Order: sequence, then structure tokens, then C-alpha cells
Amino acid sequence: MTSIDQPLNGKIILITGGASGIGLSLTKQSHALGARILVADLRTTPDFDAFASDKSNDIVYVQSDVSRWSDFSKIFDACEKKWNDVPDAYGICAGLFEPPFSNFWHDPEDEGYKQVEVNVSHPIKLTRMAIRKSLGRGKRASVCIIASIAGISGSVAAPLYCATKHAVLGFVKSVKDTEPMTGVKITTICPGLVKTPLFTPDKVAQFSVKDEAALSPDTVAERMLDLLQKKEYGCGSMMQIDLGGPKEIPEWNIPAPVGAGTGQELNAGDETMKAMLKPIQETLGKERGAKL
Repeated sequence: MTSIDQPLNGKIILITGGASGIGLSLTKQSHALGARILVADLRTTPDFDAFASDKSNDIVYVQSDVSRWSDFSKIFDACEKKWNDVPDAYGICAGLFEPPFSNFWHDPEDEGYKQVEVNVSHPIKLTRMAIRKSLGRGKRASVCIIASIAGISGSVAAPLYCATKHAVLGFVKSVKDTEPMTGVKITTICPGLVKTPLFTPDKVAQFSVKDEAALSPDTVAERMLDLLQKKEYGCGSMMQIDLGGPKEIPEWNIPAPVGAGTGQELNAGDETMKAMLKPIQETLGKERGAKL
């Protein structure tokens, strides 16, 4: 069984995090292609509500927390109830970026990292369920998981986030030879800086986010649709996308990303790096009981 083109016209796509950011862009572009869309998110947004208000036949919203696996059953049940079917495609977009409640340096958690649950456990578990549901229906499917350029590099200010995105790449590499067994294609995309709601005002200040260095959510969603639909991107494909354009990431000998928005242009004396480290140094200062 080889990869095939899987156009979304007339098909069902499940998008986690589909009410904002890249997920919302994917929702809008999938609808323009003629897809029916199952949007799973913690809450809606005014932009999503306005877009979906007159599209109840084609767009179903399911309030869900992707860190709760029991909510996945609720999502699939909604799909069965609405369309008597399971999804043909999956845009796994929900994620966290070092929020105050799940942050390596602030370290507020006692019973596991929420960021790992959302960024790692959620895409892996949902992919496994996608395989099971597709096999049960005897149908092909395609999965694309949002990783990050942080999955092929690192950041002292976001080590937990980077670790989760490295995990996504490791997972996709590991399943690259499974499509002949399952009929499900699994790919990932690694965007550079993208201006989304993940960049709250404090994060914009800390990471010195500038619009001219950022990709648009629409650009990332367009490339996700390529990965989901086109047979040229086989199972295990990993795409890097930054202001220099898209390129596939080889399994070995990955060249370092370059340019604005990749994080690799910074150095220790740079004002941007100082801003990035400021909240970390403040936290460590509170924890320091004696001079090192």
C-alpha cells in the first residue's frame, strides 16, 4: 500500500485547536476546499464564531480538553452522530508554549507537566485512535501534527516546549513505515516563528516578537494541507517552514535553520536574548539561597 492523493473535498477533517491560530486558518482553508470540519477546542473565539455561524451543516464544534483522553471519545461520537462516519484527515494543532501553569523555569506543577500532555500525549494518542477508527471503517486517512522549528533546535527560555516538539519528530520518524499496514499517513510540520495567540503579551515581550520575522498562520495551514492531501509527501514526511520557504527535513544530517524567526540568529549579548532570559533570571534569583 503506497501513499495516495487524499483531497479534502467532500471529506471530514478533525482539527484540534481549530478555533484559533493555525488551527483556525486550517479550518477556514479546509472549508474552502469543500471539507466538513470537526473542530475540537477548549473554547471558541469571536473569529471562529463569526466564520462558523452560518455553516452548521459543514462545521461542528466540540468543546474538549485534549489533555483528557476521555474527551477524544466525545469528539468521535459527535462525528458519528453528525455524519455517520469517522474523519478522513486530522490536523493536530492544539498546543501549549511554556504557559505560566506549565513552565519549566517557573515549575508550578506537582503531578506531571500539562505541556507534555497537550503537546506529546495528545497527538500520539489521537493518531493511534485515528488508525483504529480508520481500520474499523476500512478507509484511508491522513494525519498532520504541528511540531515546531524548536523540534530541531533548542531554546534556553523554552526547554520543556522544545522537548515536546522533539518528541513529536521522534514519533513521526518512528511511524514512517506504517502506512502499508494501517492505511494512515502521518506527517509533521515544523514552523518557525508564527504570530498566534500562543504569544501572549508577556511572551511577545520576552521573545521580542516582531511581525516582520513571523510567518502567518495562513501560510502554515497551506503547507499542512499539502502534507495532508498530496501523495508526494509520504508517511514520515517532516516539513520545515520559515521565511525562507518550505523544505523537507531529512531523517539524518539536518542542516541548521537560518534567518529571522528561527531563533538561531541570536547570541548571548543580544538584547533579544537578554529579554528572553530576564524572567528566568528573576525566578532563579528568588530560588537562590546563597552565592554560587
